[in-house]
Amino acid sequence: MMKKEIILLIVIAFVAGLLVAVIFTNLNKSQPEGKQAITQQPAPPVDFHQQIETLETILAKDPNNRHAWVQLGHRYFDAKNPMKAIEAYYKALAIDGNDPDVSTDQAIMFRQLGWYEKAIETFQQANQLNPKHENSLFNMGIVYMQDLGENEKAIEAFRRFLELVPSGPPADRARRMIAHMEVTDSLDKAVASASAIN
Repeated sequence: MMKKEIILLIVIAFVAGLLVAVIFTNLNKSQPEGKQAITQQPAPPVDFHQQIETLETILAKDPNNRHAWVQLGHRYFDAKNPMKAIEAYYKALAIDGNDPDVSTDQAIMFRQLGWYEKAIETFQQANQLNPKHENSLFNMGIVYMQDLGENEKAIEAFRRFLELVPSGPPADRARRMIAHMEVTDSLDKAVASASAIN
């Protein structure tokens, strides 16, 4: 009788050991290598309102503070207030218009409002200021492709972008979009030809 109880205890201890090992292994798998389980606190929300108020106070005292106008535009951009962002960028560009980054951000805001032609015009201005300005070219391609349906112009913008950025994730994305547009255009032409024959 005693032997059976000892064997039973050994079996229970063995099974318990296995369970502990399995639980420990699964816990380790859920954590990155070399890191312990740490409860991550969510990042506090950004108080755009407070930042905007601070910048507006600065600008009330110093309306020619170009840096503050740019930052105000960025805060409104991040707060998803395109009209206010556009106005702030206009003020910055009126002080110094030689800034393709600010022009590009302003163009992105025009696009958010659905002012696609104005967005294209502003991307083009940014690119004239700096013909090697990658961001304006890439975004121009997006607006031509997604918003205006002008694939030829989109392909041209993306190809110019690829001359400047031949590798990396944005280049891969540009190539995929070019390939997609080329296939779509070929299919459209084939359908048009078939309809003309019939």
